[in-house]
Amino acid sequence: MTPLDNLCPSPFHELPDAQRARVLNRLGDTELFVALDADPVGDRVRIRLFDLPQGRLAIAADEEDRVAAFFDAPTGHVAMPGRALAAMLAAEDVSLMVNPGAASEMLLEPSVLGWLAAALSQAPAEEQAEPARLAAPSAPMVAALAEPLATRLADMEDIAETAALVSAQWPDGAAGHLLVLSGVDEGKRSLVAKALGELLAFLPPLPESCDVAFDLPLPDAALILRVEKSEAPQVAQRGPTAPGSDPDKPPILRF
Repeated sequence: MTPLDNLCPSPFHELPDAQRARVLNRLGDTELFVALDADPVGDRVRIRLFDLPQGRLAIAADEEDRVAAFFDAPTGHVAMPGRALAAMLAAEDVSLMVNPGAASEMLLEPSVLGWLAAALSQAPAEEQAEPARLAAPSAPMVAALAEPLATRLADMEDIAETAALVSAQWPDGAAGHLLVLSGVDEGKRSLVAKALGELLAFLPPLPESCDVAFDLPLPDAALILRVEKSEAPQVAQRGPTAPGSDPDKPPILRF
């Protein structure tokens, strides 16, 4: 079972809207293996497309073995983040089948891929706010955010030390909630804020607003979501880097 499978206790297209949104949010950060027509040439690859009555279709999976299993034969593929693949396919009006035959099988049309790419490309606005009075979070916000935040923060165990959900009251009368993180390097804060902003954007409408802040003194009543650090296995990479393995330099796709 993969993280996408775990988010799909029932078929993706039968899930409630909120759960499907969480699956798509996770898909954006998932490394996908896309079936190719031929071996890559430099940084250029030609993906394998199927011409269907509804349009062209590409096949991808979150594990290499799943690609081979679908075609029942070893199949050339390229790896890239889901968000990059969604943007590329949407621009070419190509649909995407993800994890065919698995618990997380999903068929995403170009309009859905375009929406996903747009949602994941938005950057949060940064501003310096006046000091706020922080207190315990409200019960509805805890119920809405505790589980998805814990799941997302588990991906950040090497980036953040702790996170706390608190309610906030500003001097001008504005009120809401803050997710306060500690132990995040200055150079990574914008990326962390964007990742958490994406998570919040994919959730159902929250009872109150929620923003992200860093290194604020916390009240004793704050709900602390502690990020536990674990030892990750070391994997040696052999041979040349495969096209698409660098998320900042996706391969050039040919259609």
